[in-house]
Amino acid sequence: MPSGKVLFLATVYTHLAAFHIPFMRMLQGWGYEVHAAASSAEGHKEEVDAAGVVCWEIPFARSPYSQGNLEACRQLKALLREHRFDLIHVHTPVAAFLGRYLAKKTGQGPVLYTAHGFHFYKGAPWKNWVVYYTAERLAARWADGLIVMNGEDYENARRMGFEPDKNLFYVHGVGVDLSSFEAPPAAGGIRREFGLAESDVVVTCVAEMNPNKNHDFLLEGWKGVAGGHPHCHLLLVGTGELKSHLEEKVKREQIPRVHFLGFRRDVPEILRDSDIVTLTSKREGLPRCVMEAMAAGKPVVATDVRGNRDLVDDGHTGFLVRLGDVCGLAAALERLICDPELRASMGAAGRERIRDYSLERVLGEMSGVYSRYLK
Repeated sequence: MPSGKVLFLATVYTHLAAFHIPFMRMLQGWGYEVHAAASSAEGHKEEVDAAGVVCWEIPFARSPYSQGNLEACRQLKALLREHRFDLIHVHTPVAAFLGRYLAKKTGQGPVLYTAHGFHFYKGAPWKNWVVYYTAERLAARWADGLIVMNGEDYENARRMGFEPDKNLFYVHGVGVDLSSFEAPPAAGGIRREFGLAESDVVVTCVAEMNPNKNHDFLLEGWKGVAGGHPHCHLLLVGTGELKSHLEEKVKREQIPRVHFLGFRRDVPEILRDSDIVTLTSKREGLPRCVMEAMAAGKPVVATDVRGNRDLVDDGHTGFLVRLGDVCGLAAALERLICDPELRASMGAAGRERIRDYSLERVLGEMSGVYSRYLK
């Protein structure tokens, strides 16, 4: 018989499948029956189900303004009235807000909240502070513990009244399985797929194609590089609402050697076969793609924003560039394109730095947090 029940709650199953299955399995190993509740509108529910997790369909919408969240609230309330959980771990803004409120209203066990990057941050639009900061201040009373993964969020959490090592915990992200990135590139691989020579320089971006990931900025910077370096290629891994817009931009402006790969399950292999990895987001929590790039021993060119700057040591493991600085982005990429020795030294430094963010270490950190709330 299970020793109790734990619920993981997020807006979409995509999030749970991508980041939390190792932690679900750890709790199963402790003897807990693990449940998950989220929307399967974006897929990936089957991956969570395959881990032996009891899955519930709750029709959350990502937008906090969506009327559909009223029905999600009703269904989640019914679920929590039917089951009592020894611990509820909530993620992502909409599900986390509703989950914290309803968990306390229905007399559940302790509630943990992981902030994967507060939507309010230095330089954020005022609307984000009005909506999300206000919501987080209100919901703080409903959380027994808060987990953060970057320095700026840690300080904001302290300002909201959370106390370090009492109900505020800093963990090193969601963890990277370093063993997946240790093998050398396979013969052929992504280079053979796109007809690229071993001497070509491959720059890769792994990111959902949405406004925050800022691909337009990346393409503007790439235009400043590609013309003078015909042996360089840009790989865009991912899909999303802006994919057709970006494809049209590349075609209309005749931006050379940009390859759209779509959704891929072989990201570790693609990163191992790349020379440089870039991420030009407007905001981040603690980007897994940057951690994976460093685990693969690749230098990173990223925007100087929260999350990115927690990982990339400017001038040592890669370069940080200001948002909107197209010339700065192009210069950073060009410097690495032209200097294979610098790529190698920065990649090696990044691989050493990322050991602190290994999945093994993060499992240990989360084990300590869970142990405080599970008897």
